[in-house]
This record gives sequence, structure tokens and C-alpha cells, in this order.
Amino acid sequence: MKRLSIFSCLLLIAFAANAQETNKLIVDANQGKVVINKNIYGHFAEHLGRCIYDGIWVGKDSKIPNTDGYRTDIVNALKDMKIPVLRWPGGCFADTYHWQDGIGPLNKRAKMMNYHWGGVVENNTFGTHEFLNLCEMLGCEPYISANVGSGSVVEMTQWIEYMNSDKDVPMANLRRQNGREKPWNVKYLGVGNESWGCGGNMTPDYYVNLLRNYSEMAGIYGQWKLKQIGCGANSDDYNWTDVVMKERPGSISGLSLHYYTIAGSGWGNKSAATGFEKKYYFSGLEKALKMNELVEKHSAIMDKYDPKKQVGLMVDEWGIWTDVEPGTEKGFLFQQNSIRDALIASLTLDIFNNHADRVKMANIAQTINVLQSVILTQGNKMVLTPTYYVFKMYAVHQDAKLLPSQLIAEDYEFDGRKIPALSSSVSEDQNGNIHVSVTNLNPDKEIVLSVELVGKSFEQVKSASVLTAPEYNSYNGFDAPEVVKPVDFKNFKKINSSSLQITVPSKALVVLEMK
Repeated sequence: MKRLSIFSCLLLIAFAANAQETNKLIVDANQGKVVINKNIYGHFAEHLGRCIYDGIWVGKDSKIPNTDGYRTDIVNALKDMKIPVLRWPGGCFADTYHWQDGIGPLNKRAKMMNYHWGGVVENNTFGTHEFLNLCEMLGCEPYISANVGSGSVVEMTQWIEYMNSDKDVPMANLRRQNGREKPWNVKYLGVGNESWGCGGNMTPDYYVNLLRNYSEMAGIYGQWKLKQIGCGANSDDYNWTDVVMKERPGSISGLSLHYYTIAGSGWGNKSAATGFEKKYYFSGLEKALKMNELVEKHSAIMDKYDPKKQVGLMVDEWGIWTDVEPGTEKGFLFQQNSIRDALIASLTLDIFNNHADRVKMANIAQTINVLQSVILTQGNKMVLTPTYYVFKMYAVHQDAKLLPSQLIAEDYEFDGRKIPALSSSVSEDQNGNIHVSVTNLNPDKEIVLSVELVGKSFEQVKSASVLTAPEYNSYNGFDAPEVVKPVDFKNFKKINSSSLQITVPSKALVVLEMK
């Protein structure tokens, strides 16, 4: 008979004692094998609304403090958040974007219509050089989305050559002519975006043949160094994943997944970003938790064709999508950001962390002034949103070893529906420090959680912080920018050398470092 491990025995004991102790986190502290890829904490910047212009890019002549045209306060904030990877230029915009319109002298760049987002004229003053130089300033990896919907293989391969070649070849020489001697050595290339929708309205069978062609050519021109990411499914379209993974064409190393949380009853009836009722608080969290089901089911299909997990699941668009702020252009998707959105971010990041064997990148939509932004701007004012602070607090998990854990939690019930009240993930950094992140989704009560380390002891809780808010719909406004921000957390108690008790406030995220 197979003997149970100590961890398994403790789990059985914990389940048996569940009636006496409802909330318990058991951590197998000696079994950390999978590394949480830092790119799970990635971001997405599209030419949409005020994400790029009047967001990241204000131009060198702006009265707003800037560094070579980039808003200085935004650059500093993104550095402080430790942004690892940034996806650009879209989104739907990517499949109408022709990169050569965005190079050369600013005053000579061709204009284009942004058909998808507000019907505005795009002047292309933010192009390849501006984006890739920004990534260098931030110390993050660029992730380029190639135009498959209205572009061509030639256009894509010329772009690769322009960005990555150090040879005496036409596109590399054009880059040198435009003032950049060294190649940027871009690593991540998306082969199309939402090809099932705005990127071409394709069937998976049609797309997979295009992917085979584009991927082969990208590999040649990229000298096989590019990590190519194929267009994956929209939400629960499992057939799309099955078709693409069955063929697994070219040299793709990732497959995307897009899922947005709609807190209302549907796309035509979305929640407001502020002032919403508790039912929209609950439904936002409930629908965000669907990400776990999506990741598990798409991963199971990928496992069938890729048991060694060589192809990563890249959730390169995710986040909550609410109604736009009153008085703003609907096509600009400008929305505020509340503590609800922060908790959606923390529980989603927990899901990605806990599936780090398959999830290798994720990109929240979007970085500045669009959808679930980490930063909002208004003239020379800048606001760090509650979601920003989640990413900053969770930076401790980047490139750390995931520690397997089992969370036993009470339910949060509302209007006859229920969800787990707690979410968590645990990791160990290179210095042996253990980081525990715990989210209490219940807006009405604090929860006492017992944490048990199996196979390892700790001396002390080295540091701890908490993010919470006065109300379940509190947010940071331009006139009150610090309503929701992290503060030091003290409401924990060491029980013995391997156990800890945490009292997690309502609607709150706590991150502790155990040494």
C-alpha cells in the first residue's frame, strides 16, 4: 500500500477538523519546484483612448514633466512597481497597424484612422522606437503583437529584422538611419490578436494554417530566438485551443487566452466603476473566479498535446470591464478603479501563481487610463489605483518558487449565491523568505486564518502590509488620491515555529514575509 506523505496526512487531519477550524492554509514548504514566472505580472498598452497619448507619452514639448516625451511620474511609478513585460500596440489596434507608418521623423509619419477605438486620427508619433526605448527605460521586456489581420508575412518579417538584426541588411540599415545602431533583441512576438474576432474573424482551422506560415517565417528571420505566442481562445472556446494545440505549428512557445470580468449581467449591462451596489461587488468577484476554471480546462487540453508543458498559457488580456466614466468618450474605455477591482486582481494573480506550471505570462488590460488601469491621469495629476498597489505588493512572488498549499475557507454568501471568502498563494524567494498573500473577499467581516508550514520553521514575520478600504466601492480620485493604499499590518500572531494566525480585515489583501 502506498504510504501517505506528511503533507497528505496533515491535509486529511485538517479536513476532518474543518468543523472546528473553518479557515486554514496548509503550506508544503519543502516542495517548491515550479518557479512563478515574473511575466505573470505583465501589462498591456494599446493605442486606445488615453493609454498612450496623454498617458505614457506627452511629447517633449509638454508642460507636464517628461523624459524625452515620456511622463516622468508614470515611468517612475512603473519602475517602482517592477513591471516585467509590456505588450504593444494592441489589441484590436494591432491588426490595423502598419509599423512603417510609425518610424522616422515625427513630422513626416503617416496618419491613420483608429477605427476600433473612437474613430480618432492616429498621428503615429509613438511608434517602434518610442515603445522599445520605453521598455529599456523601464527595464522590462517588450511583447510585440504582429499584424496578421490586415498585414502580411513580409511586413512582419521586415519588422523583426528592423528590431532584431545586427547585419548589413535593408531593415537593420533603415533602423540605423533612424538613429538606432544596436538592435533591441525583442523576445516576445504575438502572431495575431483575437483572430477569432477583431483580428480577422477567422475559424481556428483557418488561423492555424496562417500561424504555421507566419511562425515559420518569424523563426527564420528571428534566428529562432523569438518566443512566438499564437492567438488562443476567447474565454471558454475550448475547441479553439484544441485545434491549435493539436496542430501545434511552427515554433510557438505560448498560446494566448483572453477573459474579461463583466460584473453586470452582460456586455450591454455592465457595472459602473464607482458607486455600484453590493450585488455588483459580489458578481465581479464571482465572475473573476471563473478564471480558475478557464485556466484548468485550457491547461488540460494543452496537457493532452503537450505533456511536457513546453507551450506556456499566456493570459495576455484580462481584467474587469465596467461602464466608462460619465462624460467620457465611450470608445476610450476610461474607467475608475476601486477596492473591488484590486481584489479581482489579487485573486486572479493567486490563480496564475497556483498554475505557474502552465501559466507563463499574463497582461492586465490596460496600463494607463483604459479598463483596469494601474495608473490614471488628468492633466498634470496622476493617481495610483488600488490595482497598482496589488501589483506592487505581489512583486515579491516574481521568479519565486511556488510552494504547494491547500486553502480551507468559509464561504462568502450573497443573495443565495456563494463563493470562497478567501484566496491565497505562497512562494519562497531566493533568500529562503516565504511570502504569503491572502485576500478576504467578504466586505462585511474580518476572518481569522491559521497558517501551517509543513517541513519548515520560521523565526519571525519580517514584514507585513495590508490593502483595504473604508467601503466596498472606495477608490482613489484625483482630489483624494490616497483613500486606498497599503499600510503596515500587525494583526497576526506566531503560534509556534511553524504556525501563524492572521486576522484578515474585510475586503482586504494581506502580504506577509516570513523569515
